[in-house]
This record gives sequence, structure tokens and C-alpha cells, in this order.
Amino acid sequence: MKYYIIAGEASGDLHGSNLMKALFNEDANADIRFWGGDLMKSVGGTLVSHYKERAFMGFFEVIMNLRKVLVFIKFCKKDIEKFNPDVIIFIDNSGFNLRIAKWAKEKGFRTNYYISPQVWASRASRVKGIKRDIDKMFVILPFEKDFYQKYNYDVEFVGHPLIDGIADRKQTDLAVFKKKYNLNDKPIIALLPGSRKQEITKMLFVMLSLIDDFSNYQFVIAGAPSQNFSFYQKIIGSKKVSFINNKTYDLLSVSYAAIVASGTATLETALFKVPQVVCYKGGAVSYQIAKRIITLKYISLVNLILNKEVVKELIQNNFNKRNLKKELTKILDSNFREQLFLDYFKLEKKLGGKGASEKVAKQIVADLK
Repeated sequence: MKYYIIAGEASGDLHGSNLMKALFNEDANADIRFWGGDLMKSVGGTLVSHYKERAFMGFFEVIMNLRKVLVFIKFCKKDIEKFNPDVIIFIDNSGFNLRIAKWAKEKGFRTNYYISPQVWASRASRVKGIKRDIDKMFVILPFEKDFYQKYNYDVEFVGHPLIDGIADRKQTDLAVFKKKYNLNDKPIIALLPGSRKQEITKMLFVMLSLIDDFSNYQFVIAGAPSQNFSFYQKIIGSKKVSFINNKTYDLLSVSYAAIVASGTATLETALFKVPQVVCYKGGAVSYQIAKRIITLKYISLVNLILNKEVVKELIQNNFNKRNLKKELTKILDSNFREQLFLDYFKLEKKLGGKGASEKVAKQIVADLK
């Protein structure tokens, strides 16, 4: 069978790579062509376009790069027609994928979506188009099935793929890790400022401002695979901070606390049972637009899934040194951490068991057969 997969960003690349492994297990003759990243490329198949080329963040940034986006969309449509896949599998990345899905459905291609667009966060009106254009939707968050049910759209909850990625990894030895990266014996506070240049630029500077106030700890930046160290170096300057690239899971597994940019990383941090402060700061125009269309009470997946404030969220102007120092001090306190760990365990149970990628692959292949 021929599979065409479209993923964007680092998280889409991760989930896409696991799905590809499962597809190859289910279909020994699978021919996979994809838009993704290095992780998907390492599995096999043919990489068409790397997500680094399309890493635009926020409404304003997308508009500024609209010509590039339109060129990508046009090329993608031509490439799909030439490849003529048995199924197109969309992974998150709604701004791009929903446009391709509408065209693909009109052309008669089978369309599957793995990891739903966040229509439950804003513009729920998009559900109408999803029902029309997507043959089958696989969701990874427990509340998404109920959300879609309100619109008479039956979707399949498969559990969260992060459960597999974290459960199956080899345990990191703290002493070996510290020696390898020349770290000292102080407890580690991990800094996860995101993966795109815009968000890293806006958030890392504030994160680094805390270093002198927490001298009993060492701060370590989790570098994104999509960015070079030279980019971070301009922001770091002379600050006493360590940098480890593309080893976020290893870093989280040995961290005492973390400051995390809103996104998938907040859930990853929780699954590693690391107390965290969640941050978000976008461009002024993008933020004002988002504030008017996003209807959620929380922005972090941890709080959304548990439907209460488990981790503190510092958003836009509230994300400053004073507030960040206050919240970081709080999560370093042993009494506060105890309750947080209990909530983290509840979160993991809600996410379902292992095997999300395998469930999706089995269903896709079975439907094709």
C-alpha cells in the first residue's frame, strides 16, 4: 500500500516516526512518502519536505510568510497526485493540513487524521469541514471524543503516543549523564523554551534571568533539534547555563524542576513527573488575535486534561522575572511537590495505556484491506 503522511514541527515528527514504524510492521510492502523531519527520515520512506522549512509561529508570522505557505500547498497537491497514495494521513499541523484535506477529499483520496487539530480550543466551526473532509479521525486526548460527539462525529480515542515513547526508553543514569555533559552535583532545573525561533527568542531571555537567584541549582537548556547552538548563544551571552541539544527526554528524566513553553512539552514534563511552570509569550498581534478566538480556561495540556490548575501558567505579560521567580520557588518546595506528583499520576491514568501508534496503524491498514 502507498501512504502519504504530512506532519509539521518536532512533535509531529516524533509521532509520525512512531506511526511509520507501526505501519511498516503491519504492511511489509508499505511505500511511505512524507512531510516531516529527521526522526521520520530515520525510519525509512521518502522525505519530501522538512518541517524546518515551514516553522511559522502565530497569525502574524504566517501572514508575513503567506507566499511561501501557498507555494508549499501548491507543491504538496502536485506531489500527492503524482504519488497517488492509497491513503493520506494528516498529523496535527491544522493550518496546512486542513487545506490539503479539503482538496484531497474532492479529488477522491482516502483521508485519515492522527492527532486532532485543536478545534476544541478555538474556531469549533472547523468541525463541519473536518466531518466533510476526513474519513477517519484518531484522537489522543480523552476529552476530544466527547467534544466531537457533540457534533455527531464519531472519532476513535487511541491513547497518547507519548506514553509509549517515555515507557519504552532506556533509563538515564544521573551520574553518567552529568559526567557526559560536564554538569556539577547541583539539582537540575531544565529550561524548555520551545522549538521555533520566535518563541525561543521571546521566552529564553526571561528564563535565564533567574540564574543568579537560584545559585543552589544548575540550569540546563533543552536545545531543539530544529535549531543550531549559535542561535541560542546569541541569547545566552555570558550567562552560566549548560546547553544540551536534542536530548530533552534524557534531561527531563534527571531534572528536579522545569520551566516549559506551552505545548506538547508540558505533557512530556508531567509524564516524567517533573514539577514545572508553564510559560507562553507570543507576538503582540498574534496574541491579541488568539486571545479573542481561544475559548479555553487553560493553555497547558496538563491543566486541560485534569480540568483544574495543576501547573501554573504564566501567559504574555504575566510571564516576567518576578512572577517566574515566585512560581519556581513554589515548585521547589517539598510540600507543594507532593500534591503535584499525585495529580501527575491521575493525569497518566487518564491518558490511557500504551500502543497508540500500533492501534492507528492496524486500523488504517485494516480499512485499506
